[in-house]
Amino acid sequence: MTERALSFDAVAEQYDTARPGYPPALFDTIETLTGRPLRGSRVVDVGAGTGIATRLLRERGADVVAVEPGPGMAARLRLSAPDVPLVRGFGDALPLADAAADLVTYAQAWHWTDPARSLPEAMRVLRPGGALALWWNVSDRAVPWIAEQEARLREDAGGPAHGAHGTGTRDRHLPTDPRTVERRIPWSRRVPLDTHLDNLGSHSVFRVLGDRATTAFLTRERAELLRLFPDGTVEESYVVELTLTYRPTGPSTP
Repeated sequence: MTERALSFDAVAEQYDTARPGYPPALFDTIETLTGRPLRGSRVVDVGAGTGIATRLLRERGADVVAVEPGPGMAARLRLSAPDVPLVRGFGDALPLADAAADLVTYAQAWHWTDPARSLPEAMRVLRPGGALALWWNVSDRAVPWIAEQEARLREDAGGPAHGAHGTGTRDRHLPTDPRTVERRIPWSRRVPLDTHLDNLGSHSVFRVLGDRATTAFLTRERAELLRLFPDGTVEESYVVELTLTYRPTGPSTP
């Protein structure tokens, strides 16, 4: 992982309270594709951050181990999910035993790894026939106001915000294999404007932009969004982009 990835430590609380979760349909889809219920499954959630996905996996009955390198993010995860085993580590070198998991998950985190290392590591940790699931919340640019916000992000902030206006699973050096499947799961949430702006401000593009420029952008964005949502409630529309692949059942791994 890069220094930019670890920069989330500075906004761990903001990240945990403002970032969107994931819809039940995502976990239903994973269960359908793997042919295995999450309840009772051994799951390793890599790049777990503050535990947003970790907690949802636990709610589905999974036996989860969280892997997170950042001390600030890990501390927040311990507060929100104290009963979840937490391992400090990176996806490129997982400190876990071979064939230890039925499912390895990356929620908003695969793009921080080196796939030439993280993919073999995931396959090593999976049992034969186990699955690797990667997903991103991507803002639905078919919604006009979201497309307009992305244009402002590109002009003022120099690029999109991963997971808010990111490109999802496309072009992420993903497994190219007949066993790999992709799904797109639309969903939405209604949140106060402050939560929406905190969500935007927690993304990596603002971690490197600096406090002054970030404050200026978010102030302008507040005024723009109040024109569209005068009651102060924003409807965020997302598509979860899911990619799932499997460890072969034979003796070898990729």
